[in-house]
Amino acid sequence: MATPPSDIPLKMKAWVYSTYGKSADVLKLEENVDVPEVKDDQVLLKVVAASLNPVDFKRMLGYFQANEFPLPHVPGYDVAGVVVKVGSQVAKFKVGDEVYGDLNENALVYPKKSGSLAEYTAAEEKVLSLKPKILTFVEAASLPLAIETANQGLELAGLSSGKSVLILGGAGGVGSLAIQLAKHVFGASKVATTGSTAKLDLLKNFGADLAIDYTKENFEDLPEKFDAVFDTVGQSDKALKAVKEGGKVVTIVPPHTPPAILFVVTSSGSVLEKLNPFLENGKVKPVIDPKSPFPFSQVVEAFSYLETSRAVGKVVIHPIV
Repeated sequence: MATPPSDIPLKMKAWVYSTYGKSADVLKLEENVDVPEVKDDQVLLKVVAASLNPVDFKRMLGYFQANEFPLPHVPGYDVAGVVVKVGSQVAKFKVGDEVYGDLNENALVYPKKSGSLAEYTAAEEKVLSLKPKILTFVEAASLPLAIETANQGLELAGLSSGKSVLILGGAGGVGSLAIQLAKHVFGASKVATTGSTAKLDLLKNFGADLAIDYTKENFEDLPEKFDAVFDTVGQSDKALKAVKEGGKVVTIVPPHTPPAILFVVTSSGSVLEKLNPFLENGKVKPVIDPKSPFPFSQVVEAFSYLETSRAVGKVVIHPIV
C-alpha cells in the first residue's frame, strides 16, 4: 500500500557524504535527514530498491565538483519505488504507482543533492516510467542508467538492422544490456563482445554471437571489422582499429581518442517507455550481480565491491529500511 501523504515523515534514513573521498571513508548512514520537498513537476517516491553506478563513487571522489551543488549529498541515480505524493503539474503518475528511473536528467550537470540511497527521494515526472509488471523492484532498479546509456550509445553508433557491432566490456552493467538491445531492439546482424575467460559463456547467454577472450586475444588485431564499436571500458584508441571505414566508435569512458564519440547519457522516462515492451516480453532481461541485493545497511560494502570492477551486471540495494 502507498503511504498516505499525511503519513509521510519529515525525517528519513539516508546515506550521506559531507566531504569528498573514497566511499568507505566518507559515506555515513544518517537517521535524521530531511525528506525532500516536492516541486510542481516532481513526485515523491518511497524507495524500494536502488542500484549503484560508477558515476556515484566518481562523484564522491570529487571528479565533478565544478558542476555540483554544495555538500552534503545523498548519492544514488537509479531508483524503483512507489509514488507517495505528486506535484501539482504531474499528469502521468498518481499515488500508489510503481515506477522506476534515473533521477538525474543530466548525469554530470548539478545532479540532485538527495539521491536514491534513502527512504524517500523526489524525481521529475519526465525521468520516470511505470515499472513493467513482470519485473521485481530489484530488477527494475538495476536498469535505468545502464539501459538508457546502452540505448543512447547504440543510437549514436548508428546501429541498425543488418549491421554488426562490437561491444567492449560485455559483462558490465551497460555492456550486458547493450548486447541484448543490439540483438533484440536494433536488429544487429552480428553482436561481438569482449570479456574474461570465465565470463565467455555468460556473454553468449546474453546473446553475443562472438565472445572474445581479452586475456588471450587483442580484439583490434582480429581480421574482422565492425560497422559500430561501443566502448564501455576505456579503450577507444584500440576500438578505432576494429571499426570498418565509415563506421562509428562511441565511448562512455574519458579520455577518448577522436574521432571516437564520447557521450554522457541523458535520462528520460520516454526511453524506458520505449524499451518496456522488450522487458515485458522477456527479450531483454536485467542482469544483476549474484552478490546482490545488498541490504541498506551494507551500502559501503556494496560500493567497495562495485569499485573492484568485478561485478557482473548491476549491484542493487534492497530492502531500503
